[in-house]
Amino acid sequence: MLDTPRSSLFHHYMGISRLLAGQLEFNSIIQAVATEITQIIPHDHLDVCIKLIDGKYHIAYESGMDSAWSQQPPALLTGSPIRSLLAGEVDFLLSGDACCDPRFHFEGSFSSPIIELGLHSRLHVPMKVHGDIIGALSCSSLEADAYTMEDVANARAVADLLAPYFFAIRAADQAKQSAIVEAEAHAREEGLRLGALKLTQALEAERQRIGMDLHDQTLADLTRLARRMERMTHIPDLSGEMLEPLVRSLQHSMQDLRQIIEEAKPSILQLFGVVQAIENDLDRSVRDSGLDIGWSVIDETEGRVEALEQTVATSVFRIVQEAVNNAIRHGQPQSITVHIRHVDGHLRIVVSDDGSGFGKQASIHGHGIGNMKTRARLISARFEMGHNRMGPGTFVSITLPDSAHIFEEM
Repeated sequence: MLDTPRSSLFHHYMGISRLLAGQLEFNSIIQAVATEITQIIPHDHLDVCIKLIDGKYHIAYESGMDSAWSQQPPALLTGSPIRSLLAGEVDFLLSGDACCDPRFHFEGSFSSPIIELGLHSRLHVPMKVHGDIIGALSCSSLEADAYTMEDVANARAVADLLAPYFFAIRAADQAKQSAIVEAEAHAREEGLRLGALKLTQALEAERQRIGMDLHDQTLADLTRLARRMERMTHIPDLSGEMLEPLVRSLQHSMQDLRQIIEEAKPSILQLFGVVQAIENDLDRSVRDSGLDIGWSVIDETEGRVEALEQTVATSVFRIVQEAVNNAIRHGQPQSITVHIRHVDGHLRIVVSDDGSGFGKQASIHGHGIGNMKTRARLISARFEMGHNRMGPGTFVSITLPDSAHIFEEM
């Protein structure tokens, strides 16, 4: 343990914040902050273990000595030497000699790097976002009994700084990988090769957008906040009133980060289903538009729509989302309706409005319509768009066949 003054610790925490700005990959983050973390918690080996979205697998990123942990593909959590921490069974793990500590060595555990590298002292704390454990920060020393409870407290502070960045990057990467896997699987069919190419290009553009949002918006705000806090380190006595603006700025940055994450992966869809996700997104889109638009979602499928296989459900949600956004952006309607029906062996979703229509400019300059068509082809759905037969406005519809491969087992 280092006998480090609080002012110096604060300086190193701010250094970590500055170094995080602009880093958009797991390995680059670890390499960028490792030196600053050494000034807070001396270590010979540093690693961050990140749980994958499914909660069953994890992957490690290292700095210092290399080990087999970071050279393996994602591994089951059940074999992790720190599985008790990742499962939330303990608040931290602290060992004076991990080489013979039974907590790390059990049947099926991948603990051989501990002995191979001689990592005697080990310190592990969870990385949390919204109360959920997304991974763990681990520091190890070749010396025995190198860490104390004060080091545990410092490690928790470092983990709190790192967790939001890892969470956002994990969400963006997982969304990209899931979509790519989905596209590749369906693109094996002969007629979908062109559609898969277009969707991959759209996904890459979305990844770049997320990266720019993180760099230009959230990380830029946090960098300014870090510089402001650094200037305050020279003030001998800090009052609560002086810290209040910093807290507000941090809360705003956290809200921006949540928005980026929500746009990257429709979590409500996984948690509450298709209909609830459509309702929430439609309500938010209308509110954000500032227009007085009435809306409704009518589900007449008796729960059939909620049995859609996850990749199909995600595509349906994205098509409806794009159709709603186009209606608001180009048609400025007074009402929007999403009608979901199950008729004659087909699931049909229709988004209709009473606005002025998309117009030629939307067709010429926008990629939204093309993306909707591509997504529909990739799930073997029939896509239609046109003017309402009765009254003003437009409609977008997708019709799914009642085939086994688009529904989960009920």
